[in-house]
Amino acid sequence: MATALPTIVPLSAIDFDLIEDLLDAAFGEQRRARTAYRIREGVEWLPGLSFAALDDEDYLVATIQLWPVALTDPDGRAHPLLMVGPVAVMPGRQGEGYGKALMAASLAAVDRLGEGSSAALPQVLIGDVDYYGKWDFSPAHTGGWHCPGPYEQGRLLARTNNAAILPREGMLGPWMG
Repeated sequence: MATALPTIVPLSAIDFDLIEDLLDAAFGEQRRARTAYRIREGVEWLPGLSFAALDDEDYLVATIQLWPVALTDPDGRAHPLLMVGPVAVMPGRQGEGYGKALMAASLAAVDRLGEGSSAALPQVLIGDVDYYGKWDFSPAHTGGWHCPGPYEQGRLLARTNNAAILPREGMLGPWMG
């Protein structure tokens, strides 16, 4: 565990090259070939929902980005969602709580946006339910969803406070609305 609580700052306060270096270190230089990159192709991460974690010496240790995406249903209607990720932690610092702190910060910001609304934007990610389930992410409503590239259906997870707004079927892609 980290000896001190991380300092959470807006990701927009961090130099772009430092973010890219961290992502390369965490996921490898081939990371752009992943399906998640296809889903959010052509859109920018959301500054108000994306954060960085600094250690007690103010070094960049981890980042989280949230993106505007949509699930396009079989009738061609786009249903906006927020894509969570990547959650990137510097190798050698994983398991110290930085990823959890960033998830908590981002999801709290998302939840604040939806206060007073039963139809706040749902979130989606590709990841392990054993880890992301602690934030109520589940594959329960994504069985008919598809991605523009290879993925494991059980790792396509959604979080929402109103499952009735989620289409049963559709293709994930960038939200251009």
